[in-house]
This record gives sequence, structure tokens and C-alpha cells, in this order.
Amino acid sequence: MQYDPIKRSLGKVFNSSLFLRKSFYKLLDILLLRSWHIRKELKGWGRSKQKNLDFLDAGSGFGQYVFNVSSKHPDWKITGLDIKEEQIEDCNTFFGKLGRKNVGFKKADLTKYVSPSSYDMILCVDVMEHIEEDVQVMKNFHASLKDNGMVLISTPSDQGGSDVHDHHHDEEYNNDGSLSFIDEHVRDGYGIDELKEKLLSAGFKKAEVYYQYGKPGKISWKLSMKYPILMLNKSKLFFVILPLWYLVVLPIFPLLNCMDVRKKHKTGTGLIAKAWK
Repeated sequence: MQYDPIKRSLGKVFNSSLFLRKSFYKLLDILLLRSWHIRKELKGWGRSKQKNLDFLDAGSGFGQYVFNVSSKHPDWKITGLDIKEEQIEDCNTFFGKLGRKNVGFKKADLTKYVSPSSYDMILCVDVMEHIEEDVQVMKNFHASLKDNGMVLISTPSDQGGSDVHDHHHDEEYNNDGSLSFIDEHVRDGYGIDELKEKLLSAGFKKAEVYYQYGKPGKISWKLSMKYPILMLNKSKLFFVILPLWYLVVLPIFPLLNCMDVRKKHKTGTGLIAKAWK
């Protein structure tokens, strides 16, 4: 199953007003566990940094993380890259209406994009699993970072986080033997050592990788994304009952996501990686 048809349908709804778009971002921050991990890492990284930093979101999509970072750091210069022209046009229009002159989006292929020594931080969320030439992208990140700059990556692990080649796994960040949920990935997730070694081979002087989506995260994912999207793939009529579904289960997510962020996991279906130039 694919995300894009659902993304386009949701986009039409939430792009109808600035209020709905901002509400959509806030909802994603609550529902998506990866957002909790990313925001925790960004907060820790940004706390000790000076003003006027250069920040790159490599694979910016809807612009969720650009919105979050630009809200907290209006003095940073923030760039979003995406391979899809429609996403770039959409985000430039929205952030233009917000009047955030420190934010800009442009189309780019991460396997080719290099901006030498330009960025203090590069964020890359749910992108590496879609790219065959992953080490080349990491080399491009390294070249594009300033000295002592950091890349922050979120990606599925090899513990059931992705399933491209066969369709008897589950969705992203799960592996319970049911129907494939993601059919756009080019690899079945990364091992911790594998991802760390690739980052070091790309030139980074230091890399740290840890699991996300442990037991609490798996439950959160099923309730927040798996079941609703499975329903929507069957029939658009489920858009009618979707608000009721989230009204019932929404109070559960902060607890589950907080548990996953605070706990160190021996295994998990997602990975967070940090590497320094």
C-alpha cells in the first residue's frame, strides 16, 4: 500500500486554510512518534548553539519539521529540499503566506545535491530507506556541513521497520506477518552497526545510532497510523469516521510516545542516527 494517495487527500483538506495547516502540523507532532524523537534531539542540539544558524531539512515533505524549527528559531536560515515539485510549490506558498522570510524550499535530488560547507545541521527523516545510493547521499551531507556540523537521521531498522521485497510483512515500523504497508522502500531497514559504518565511511568523524519504536512505539504506530490508513485505503468513506477514531484514541498517544522516547530499547523497528563532521 502507498502513502501518496492518502497524503494528497489529506493535503486538500488541510491546505484550505492557514489555521487547518498549522493544526495539521500540531496533530502530526502528537501522533507521530518519530516527531517526538526528532524534536527531543533538535532541542538538545539547539540549546547550546548560537543564533543565525543554517539548517537543512533534506526530504522536507509537508514541511512539518521546517514549521517546528522556524517557529522556535526565527533567526535561523532554514532550507527544505524535496524531490517532488508539488511539495516544494505547496510549502513555498504556505510559508510565504506565513511571512517566514528565513524559510525557503527547492527541488533537489539528494544523490546529487551538494552545497559545500553550508549547513550547521542537516535533518533527514524517513528518506534514506527510499534511496539506493545511500552512501553517496551521506557523502553529500558530509560535504554540505560546516566543520563540527551534525546530521540527524530517522529511518526504519532491520527489525521489521521496512518491507520492500516481499509482501508478507507489515507496515513501516512493524513486522507481524500481515499485508505489506510500504511498497516504495528500496531496503528492509538498517542495522545499527551497518548505518554507523556507512556514516563513518562517508567521512563523518563520529556517529551514534540507537533504536526507536520499541514496544510502546509499536502500539502507538498501530493506533495512530496503521489502522486509520488501512481503513482509508479500503474506502474514502472512512474519512467520515476518522475524526471520531482520533477523538477516542488521541489521549493515549502522549503517554505511549513519552514512554518510547524516555526508554532505551534493546531493539526497535526504527533508528535515530547522529553523525558529526
